[in-house]
Amino acid sequence: MASQQEKVVEKSASKQEKVVEKSPSQIIVDGTDHIAGRLCSNVAKLLLQGNRVSIVNCDKIMISGKRKSIVEEYKAFLEIASILHPKHGPFHPRRPDTMISRMVRGMLPRKKPSGQAALKRLRAYIDVPKELKSTKKIQFENAKIKKSNSYFTSMGSLGETIGWTK
Repeated sequence: MASQQEKVVEKSASKQEKVVEKSPSQIIVDGTDHIAGRLCSNVAKLLLQGNRVSIVNCDKIMISGKRKSIVEEYKAFLEIASILHPKHGPFHPRRPDTMISRMVRGMLPRKKPSGQAALKRLRAYIDVPKELKSTKKIQFENAKIKKSNSYFTSMGSLGETIGWTK
């Protein structure tokens, strides 16, 4: 009987080692002139692989579409509130870095332990912080905008329209 318990302990210990084996590396993503959805999906994949990801220049990330329709959709989203007690939520982000964090959260399995751990490894910044200025930043070629900037709205201008002040 004792040998069966030892085998169970060995198996569970090996499973824990597999989870710990992921070597976390710090990846800094420059969000300038990237499409928000494509950028967030790439970041979500990196987070699920065990990497620590920091997104800088969140106010320069672009959303595709007409500015008027984007603002109208977001204002409709802001009207959603609790009837019983609005202080209890839902809370709607207005800052570009929190909007991006929320978009990445939507692409992670956040109710599973792997998704919760992945979300803790995410950092989003409006500008480039002092400690990250000297490090190398990556950009995703499949997420960069290929048309003129006039076809897109930046997260910073969307945030300013809906109530964010710098």
